[in-house]
Amino acid sequence: MNEALVAEKVNKYFHEPEEFRVLQDISFSINRGEFVPIIGKSGCGKSTLLYLLSTLDTDYTGLITINGERVTGLSQNELAVFRNKHIGFVFQFHFLLPEFTALENVMLPAMKLGRWSKTEIEDRALQQLRQLEMEPFAHKISGKLSGGQQQRIAIARALINDPMIVMADEPTGNLDSGNTKLVFDIFSRLAHEKNIAVVAVTHDLDFAKHADRVIEMKDGHIISPNI
Repeated sequence: MNEALVAEKVNKYFHEPEEFRVLQDISFSINRGEFVPIIGKSGCGKSTLLYLLSTLDTDYTGLITINGERVTGLSQNELAVFRNKHIGFVFQFHFLLPEFTALENVMLPAMKLGRWSKTEIEDRALQQLRQLEMEPFAHKISGKLSGGQQQRIAIARALINDPMIVMADEPTGNLDSGNTKLVFDIFSRLAHEKNIAVVAVTHDLDFAKHADRVIEMKDGHIISPNI
């Protein structure tokens, strides 16, 4: 099985101040080893879709399957465990703990998962930082690092538990062009060399246009699933 994620007839409604259908019969799939940005104007529903796909929002109709497992209908506790095992998250605002070192931030999801010893987790975290050319900063307080460096730490943190899918919400929104290209190269390498599915919501068309394919949204619909 090569499908990492499948969405089938997903619909989402907002109920305040009046009922509004923000996602309309969304259906598509993404394979392992694919880097797929989701693009569209503000308000088109792309970030809402990402939060459904990532299981952070469960108020929808339709069906979402990740790594062959139906996540629709799982309890919040079951979803929390599933996310930590299978999904890595990268956000526009990296959400690092500023008083922790880079290494400590990367270790956190693995400490929560409890699959490895603390020594093994530290080794894994250092390996991730090394792959992202951040090992020299491992013991630096994350709040003292640049925006580009912090985003690379956030990517290392997303990878610590060997996820089969990485979901990113505007991951380059606060970065300059040089760091944007670096993040693109990292995501592309993760997909093609590590066989990870990478799904990234973005406004940046330059960031998106060299990916494997692009899903374009408008008014809650997918209008171009394979640019």
